[in-house]
Amino acid sequence: MKKINTLEDQLDLKLLERTPTGIHLTKAGALIYQDAKFMIDYSAKSLRSARAAMYTSSAAFCVGTSLLNPAKPFMDLWYQVNRDFPDYKLHLVPFEDNHEGILTEIEQLGTKFDFLIGVCDSRRWLSRCNFLPIGRYRKMISVSREHPLAEKPCIQLENLYGETLMMVKQGDSETNDFIRHNLTQNHPAIHIEDTPRFYDISVFNRCIETGNILLSIECWQDIHPGLVSIPVNWDYTIPYGILYSLNAPEDVLKLVEAIRKIL
Repeated sequence: MKKINTLEDQLDLKLLERTPTGIHLTKAGALIYQDAKFMIDYSAKSLRSARAAMYTSSAAFCVGTSLLNPAKPFMDLWYQVNRDFPDYKLHLVPFEDNHEGILTEIEQLGTKFDFLIGVCDSRRWLSRCNFLPIGRYRKMISVSREHPLAEKPCIQLENLYGETLMMVKQGDSETNDFIRHNLTQNHPAIHIEDTPRFYDISVFNRCIETGNILLSIECWQDIHPGLVSIPVNWDYTIPYGILYSLNAPEDVLKLVEAIRKIL
C-alpha cells in the first residue's frame, strides 16, 4: 500500500480505487499497467537480441527456437555434420510465436539468427529468406478433448459435415489453398473460418473456446494440452525445413551444403 501511494504521488495519478468490495484499477491505472507490461516484455526481447548478437561475432551458429518452430530437427542434422565444423558451437535463440510479428523475426535472419526451422510454404516467408526443405509433415485436425470427434482414431471428411473448420486465410500457402478449394468444391457442408495467416497460441486457444476444428500438422500434436490431434483420410502434407538469409555468409552456406548432402 505504501509503495502504491508513493507511486501515485510520483505520477500525480490515482491508480487504484479502494472500495468495500475490493481494490480495482482506475482507467489511468489500467493504462499504466498495460504499458508497463509492454516495456518489460520489450526490454526482455532487447536483452535476448543483444545476447544473440554477442554470439554472432564468435564461432557460433545462432538457431531460433519457439513453441511452434522448435529447433530439434535442426539439432538432429547438426550432430550429423558438426565434425566438419570443429570450431563452431550452436547457440539457441528463443523467440515468440506471434502472428503479427513473425515476419519481423524472419527478416532478422542474418542478424539475430543464422537459421530458423519450421513449416514453410508461405509466399511471404519465402520472399524474405532461403529455404532448404528437409521433410514433410502430414496435415491433421485438432479438436478439444471434449469434442465428440476426439475419440476417433481417424477422421473421414463426412465426419466434419456441419462443423466449422479453422484454417489460414487464402492466398499465402499453396497447400492450404489447395485444401480449401477441395473442401469448398466437394464438401460444402464443412464451414470454413479464417484464422490469421500464421498461427500462434491464440489460434489454438480459440479452437478450444469455440469448439471448432483446427487444421493442424503432426508436429504440433503436443502444442496444447487441451487439444487432441487426429489424422484425416487424405494425403495432404506440407514441407518443413531450414530457413536462412538471402545474403547468407560463407560459413552458413557451407553448413547448408553439408546438410543438403546428407539429405
